[in-house]
Amino acid sequence: AVYRIVAIDVRSRREGRDLRKVGFYDPIKNQTCLNVPAILYFLEKGAQPTRTVSDILRKAEFFKEKERTLS
Repeated sequence: AVYRIVAIDVRSRREGRDLRKVGFYDPIKNQTCLNVPAILYFLEKGAQPTRTVSDILRKAEFFKEKERTLS
């Protein structure tokens, strides 16, 4: 199974239309692909990642990368 990581409006249904695909995660191949600028954009606009997405971002060292871009 491959999981898409998407930004979605909180007011839309769970299966609703996503605002933008920002990455994917393949647990079998242990592969993660993230669109860092898009993720940063949505986080700056107030997006709240789910616990699962936060775990994926942490494993991909996204937050370390974010700190480097802000420095």
